[in-house]
Amino acid sequence: MPDIQHHAQIIKGRAVVADDWRVLRLLDAETPESVEVPTGKVIVPLTVWRAQRESLLGRAGANGEIGVWFASDELATSAKDDLDRFALIAIDFPKFSDGRGYSIAFNLRKRLGYTGELRAIGDVLRDQLFQMQRCGFDAYATRQDRNIHDALKGLTVFSETYQGSVDQALPLFRRQQRDVPLEHSDVGAGI
Repeated sequence: MPDIQHHAQIIKGRAVVADDWRVLRLLDAETPESVEVPTGKVIVPLTVWRAQRESLLGRAGANGEIGVWFASDELATSAKDDLDRFALIAIDFPKFSDGRGYSIAFNLRKRLGYTGELRAIGDVLRDQLFQMQRCGFDAYATRQDRNIHDALKGLTVFSETYQGSVDQALPLFRRQQRDVPLEHSDVGAGI
């Protein structure tokens, strides 16, 4: 029997909401080809999707019962042909200090045009949420040993950003009108 993880609540957008999805994780003795995917809304590892794609196709897409999760060492392009089939894609953060998931999220949103729910799972803490949001995440399954309402505050720790990213395409100097004399042709003048 595979390891099924479920969070009672997640952060979605900027609110704490009930979660109706479960995350399937393989146990040591299981293989992507042989693991049994339970009924209901399940987020399966990308390796399971690839191995059982034909049998899972009917549950993805219109039914919206299958989502996938990327391990931190997988590329966003690994599922580029199937992205429109998933209402939800999750990215696993195996430990707080592993930042590869940020790149996967950015690439899914900006380069591959994924518009569905993008969820952070695993070792997700309050300190990460603001930067995760900047990279394109819109849902967060925080660590269950932490207060989710406290973690929610992590989305608002900064009132302004300087750089452009997924959540704000224009950098600050392009968003702010400055009183700069006309003789200046430097786009950064007045900052």
